[in-house]
Amino acid sequence: MDFGIRGKTALVCGASKGLGRGCAEALAAEGVDVTLVARGAEALEKTAEEIRRATGVKVTTVACDVTTPEGRQQVLQACPQPDILVTNAGGPPTGDFRTFSRDDWIKAIDANMLTPIELIKATVDGMIARRFGRIVNITSSAVKAPLDVLALSNGARSGLTGFIAGLARKTVPHNVTINNLLPGQFATDRLQVTIGAAAKSVGKPVDEVFEARRKQIPAQRFGTPEEFGAVCAFLCSMQAGYMTGQNVLLDGGNYPGTF
Repeated sequence: MDFGIRGKTALVCGASKGLGRGCAEALAAEGVDVTLVARGAEALEKTAEEIRRATGVKVTTVACDVTTPEGRQQVLQACPQPDILVTNAGGPPTGDFRTFSRDDWIKAIDANMLTPIELIKATVDGMIARRFGRIVNITSSAVKAPLDVLALSNGARSGLTGFIAGLARKTVPHNVTINNLLPGQFATDRLQVTIGAAAKSVGKPVDEVFEARRKQIPAQRFGTPEEFGAVCAFLCSMQAGYMTGQNVLLDGGNYPGTF
């Protein structure tokens, strides 16, 4: 299927590895020029060069901390008018909520709620004026099924979800959709962190907890960044223009509910 977005421009955050990279690769494969954002310059440039070789699209890189005003300014100078925006920030620390300070909460909210909102605020009016825009926020399955060790993430990402629920209905008349992608357990560095924290809390070896987690997933495996990116690319397609304000769960069937 031709997604109809060849020649569009995309700004993809957290794009040097993991789910962000999966999204960038899938969009580039559709002929979208991409601006990749991440903190680590070396990994970012390596990813950019691999995407260039694989797809031939224009790839721009910005190595910065997008959760800061200065970082966002750099990003928006490099890509001021994207047609597609994929927001993504590393999850905050895991642990018992009793151990988190006010500063911990503010950092989590800044990274996982306010930064996406600021990026949307800076780019959505241009999308509305051009009558095309696709915004995808990478959040977490914990929004739908919270985990106790992810207290900071649960709170901050749920705040973003509530904000998007209202905004998405205002932009869709202009062919600008906003949706959230909720990853479950994917084979990324973040998975290693969360499983490591869980293993520590119960006093078990990491490998044992890792295997137990895998077996609990109905799909009997962890997800891949490539299949996550494919869903992101569809949400950014011309065909997805009637889909907005949705929380799309990708978790291998792990969430047991009907709704």
